Amino acid sequence: MPHQLPDATDVLVVGSGFGASVAAYRLAEAGKDVVVLERGKAWGPGDFARTPAEMAGNFWDPSAGMYGLFDAWTFRGLEGLVSSGLGGGSLIYANVLLRKDPAWFVKDAPLPGGGYENWPVGYDDLEPHYEAVEQMMGATPYPYRDTAKTVAFERAAVDIGMPAFRPPLAVTFARPGEAPEPGAELPTPGYGNLHGRRRVTCTLCAECDVGCNTGAKNSLDHTYLSAARHHGAEIRTLHEVRGIRPEGGGGYLVSYVVHEPGAAGDTSTSALPVHTIRAGRVILGAGSFGTTYLLLRSRAALAGLGPALGSRFSGNGDLLTFLLGCTRDGAPLRVDGGRGTVITSAIRMPDGQDGDGARGRGFYIEDAGFPAFLTWLVEVAQLRAMARRGARFGWESVRNRLFTEGRSNLSASIAQLLGDGHLSGSSLPLLGMGRDTPDGRMSLRRGRLAVDWTVATSRPYFARMREVMKRIGAELGADVSDNPLWWLGRVITVHPVGGAPIGRHPGEGVCDPYGEVFGHPGLHVLDGAALPGPVGANPSLTIAALADRACTRMLAQPWPERARRVEPAVAAAGAAPPPSAVRADATSVSFTERMVGHVALGETDPRRGAERARYRGDDLEFVLTITAADIDAFTEDPLHEGAATGHVDGVALGGRCEVEHGWFHLFVDPPARPGRRMLYRLWLRDAAGDPVTLVGVKDVADDDGFDLWRDTSTLYIHLLAGHVPPPAAQTPAERAAARAAAGDLPAGADVRGAGVLVIKPLDFAKQLTTFRTDGPAGVAALAAFGRLFLGELWRVYLAHDRDGARR
Repeated sequence: MPHQLPDATDVLVVGSGFGASVAAYRLAEAGKDVVVLERGKAWGPGDFARTPAEMAGNFWDPSAGMYGLFDAWTFRGLEGLVSSGLGGGSLIYANVLLRKDPAWFVKDAPLPGGGYENWPVGYDDLEPHYEAVEQMMGATPYPYRDTAKTVAFERAAVDIGMPAFRPPLAVTFARPGEAPEPGAELPTPGYGNLHGRRRVTCTLCAECDVGCNTGAKNSLDHTYLSAARHHGAEIRTLHEVRGIRPEGGGGYLVSYVVHEPGAAGDTSTSALPVHTIRAGRVILGAGSFGTTYLLLRSRAALAGLGPALGSRFSGNGDLLTFLLGCTRDGAPLRVDGGRGTVITSAIRMPDGQDGDGARGRGFYIEDAGFPAFLTWLVEVAQLRAMARRGARFGWESVRNRLFTEGRSNLSASIAQLLGDGHLSGSSLPLLGMGRDTPDGRMSLRRGRLAVDWTVATSRPYFARMREVMKRIGAELGADVSDNPLWWLGRVITVHPVGGAPIGRHPGEGVCDPYGEVFGHPGLHVLDGAALPGPVGANPSLTIAALADRACTRMLAQPWPERARRVEPAVAAAGAAPPPSAVRADATSVSFTERMVGHVALGETDPRRGAERARYRGDDLEFVLTITAADIDAFTEDPLHEGAATGHVDGVALGGRCEVEHGWFHLFVDPPARPGRRMLYRLWLRDAAGDPVTLVGVKDVADDDGFDLWRDTSTLYIHLLAGHVPPPAAQTPAERAAARAAAGDLPAGADVRGAGVLVIKPLDFAKQLTTFRTDGPAGVAALAAFGRLFLGELWRVYLAHDRDGARR
């Protein structure tokens, strides 16, 4: 597949899940130039893994050479499982298209510890869009009446006084106008099929959540994405977006990498070349984890995203429980979880918002089948029973040979070895989901996505759900077994939501009620990240309906000018100056310095920025190697200029950034003020690829008290937009004065953030061990550096002039 993308487009869609695919279709149908970037592969009928060898490699980790379907995450309080492939979560979801209950669009619902959940849209806003998505996805209830697990679940639901219902499923059970029939060949829709492969009606294999190999599932690749391509959308797989930044003339510049499975050499994402594409509008549809991660990485470029970024996270109340060994009247009850679709039936538990006297948070419980091939694993996992049957088979084989005249027919013995499939045939998982508490917080830690969420604030909700599951298990005569992670205070979610929620204003949400990011026209979040709380039901339909509603509004408004097709712009500040010539016999001195602290975006005062960032946990550190290439020139120059190389790692920059060019000045004498200044200026590019300059100053002055350590170990920094060069002047003395003054904010600087870094005592002790020299006069070079350093400290803190004043 070619990798060269057009350098500009009307609309760039990131991801291909429920929100992204709807947007791609709606906007392409309206005649817009649409490009879809999906990090995963295309998975058509017959491509999905089934064997153990295939399953072992069916995970997403490009740096390990794995480009599979499942992407597993682990965080504080929960595990997450999402999809990586063309069609997003629709490839592995259980087909359910339930609408969010009208009463569950809560307004100003309080959260533990302060804050509130608020939905700025209601059911009536989404109703026509629900209907449009249902029609496109072919929503229909499970039609068969003799499926064992469905019959057992629905009978138990009636027995506990909570009758079940059949939710709409995005599955084709019958040819148009015909009765349901497994395995009947399906006609190709008018918009075609991007896979170009044969599809048949549902064969009831219960493999929906590991990828449908028959094509009966109406996943997004078979519906919205095929229709989008029919209308001209360009769909690119194995393209992973790295960052987003605004363009000066409008629109956005999006950076991405291209994965090439099987390519020789380093496959780590960080080693791949970065490409860019311009877009008038950008639709973020990479899911709660992916979209929030991209916005957190791009915070420095997308100024003013606000405090709601990363908030309102929850797992949509997901809880998985197992009913083992169902019985009726003392005999095994065959429920056969491997027959049917994964989910066929559901019950709804009322919510305190319903207004009918119910209390607590509502939820759904659904029967959750499993692929038939997993029944073998269930049976083999019974080690004690397998050992007994194996011993019996061995004895029968020996007895047949030695004591029964060499009987050679082993059919009965083999049947006994396999067993009667009692456990797998009489067991059924239950999947619960509902209105848990959306008080999780997503953030970056050392450039990686982190989620802080806990079961504790949702424990009453989960306790209520587990009680109902136990009642269902009791009616089926089953042993109820929790997911083992539950006893560790953890849950598994396949429905992560939140992180970039919609809201009424920037203090409440990242986006407006239509998913457009506050302060960034043309940038939209149209996936699970935009949800301000749990849907309660399966969230896919609500995500798609919100996206459909957003696209209706986009198309009713004036459209931004098409992004320009221009050559990549040269940075306005120009390239870094070439290094000064160094004498052949010069001796260099270098040392490595580590400083840590806190930096906040949107602040101009370093102390205030540090306080705010400390509260939010927004850390920043750098590790720099400072080099004086010629120690003689370094000590003689009033600037005492050295080169700084290394990296800066911080939340404000979206992770680790290498220093492209760095200047360091030791003890520059500032004009019209006492003391000295140590100056740092680093050219970086944040995670979005946007140029950033870190300007830092240590004010070394003799104030009241003994403050030498504080002065020499505290760096006040500002983050400036662009690559801002040091001030220029003619003579060395003028340059020294200008650069010392530049420790203050440069006139007209676009300040992105501010904060404070410090050297910790242990890091300083390590720093002293990092001094190195290169050249013929190593000892003399170290001595010259020491004289300069200590001599300047003497002048600042101890030397007196004739009037007794410190210099």
